[in-house]
Amino acid sequence: MANLSFYQYSSLFVYLLLQLFSVSSENASKGFSAKFIHRDSPESPLYNSSVSPKERLNGVIQRSISRLTHFKSTLNIKTMNSVKNPTININSTMLMGAGEYIMEFYIGTPPFKQLAIVDTGSDTTWTQCLPCNICFKQKQPIFNSEKSSTFQPLPCTSSSCNDLQLDKTCYKANTTCGYRVSYGDQSYSTGVLATETYTIGGISFPKLVYGCSHASHGEFQRDSSGIVGLGDGTLSLINQFRKTIQRKFSYCLLSDHKKGKNSKINFGSNAVVSGSKVVSTPIEKRDQDTYYYLTLEGMSVGKSRFPCNATTRYGKDGPIKQAGNIIIDSGTTLTFLPATLCDNIENSMKRAINAHPIQDPEGYFTLCYKKTKKFTAPTITAHFAGGADLKLPWTSTFYIDDDLDMMCLGFTASEDVNIYGNIAQRDYLIGYDLDKQIVSFKPTDCSKE
Repeated sequence: MANLSFYQYSSLFVYLLLQLFSVSSENASKGFSAKFIHRDSPESPLYNSSVSPKERLNGVIQRSISRLTHFKSTLNIKTMNSVKNPTININSTMLMGAGEYIMEFYIGTPPFKQLAIVDTGSDTTWTQCLPCNICFKQKQPIFNSEKSSTFQPLPCTSSSCNDLQLDKTCYKANTTCGYRVSYGDQSYSTGVLATETYTIGGISFPKLVYGCSHASHGEFQRDSSGIVGLGDGTLSLINQFRKTIQRKFSYCLLSDHKKGKNSKINFGSNAVVSGSKVVSTPIEKRDQDTYYYLTLEGMSVGKSRFPCNATTRYGKDGPIKQAGNIIIDSGTTLTFLPATLCDNIENSMKRAINAHPIQDPEGYFTLCYKKTKKFTAPTITAHFAGGADLKLPWTSTFYIDDDLDMMCLGFTASEDVNIYGNIAQRDYLIGYDLDKQIVSFKPTDCSKE
């Protein structure tokens, strides 16, 4: 037998191990789950204990602002001064890869471990591949497609290549399909569109369409090797898996990141949200198929209810209200709301909280308090269409930083795009049923899921 390198031995061992425990995609309809790890959690393999509390807080804010900019750029919204704090440089960090949660999976044959940002706001799944001509630095080893027996580039004549529409880079019909994904801060990822075997939660999926990136330039995060697209577009994982998972997925986000605890992301029958206290709201279809639009009717602080007067399109006579005024997104930390609604909530909270506000030294947040054991704040209720009223305790509305001894309301104003961020989604089991076009919410202790 030929001599094998340590890498080859390791890869072969992982491959054989996965074959013992994995299930074919034909059986995936039984449902499966995977770890859904917050990037700042001590349980994350990418956790960096040397990052200061100030740097971690700045990262959270900048990533949320970058996500907002990404949505605005893809929706062709040009206004750049809609964020309440005008001093924030909203183009300073990478847009697409700025999500907050990562997923572990394996790619290729033999399987090669990857950690990538889970993004409900994008469709194309891509990872960096060797040879990497212009690549951002990542903490993980880079995938080498030449060592995988299941890697298969797609031709320009393939239907998947046509699904890329303007994002494909084909010059001749008989050439390999190239893809290019670009972002509002001039960051981009480009490479070859191909099929490959993915293994997620012990389930192997052959011939998954993804981007093998040979050039990625911009302010990308080192925490991941790319993007896992969970949007509603044709090439997203959800629609590629549609026959086996019935276009269902769910997740449950922990309210904190204690050692030994992880959130989970579920697919197929594992993703069904049922039982008492479940409420549902329709997903509204818009011009952009990728995003999950919900209709936020208003919010309440105690007995005071404030309408969400968001305008989502413009006619010849000016702004027109329509259904689907907010995007629910797992990759954005903060919640962005219309300025009037945001101001009403802040003023009501100030009157109800028995403490003196403090100033955020960085100027990002507009309502902050010193962290104390006795701190409490009113429950905020988010009223979605269809009677889906979500009660949010203060632990799901305030960003808490134990190291900085400060807690701040995680809502900020944006007139152009509204986003329901992941702080407000904590401790709810949230299920997406794309065949029924609904999102369901169930109050849940996510540490027990």
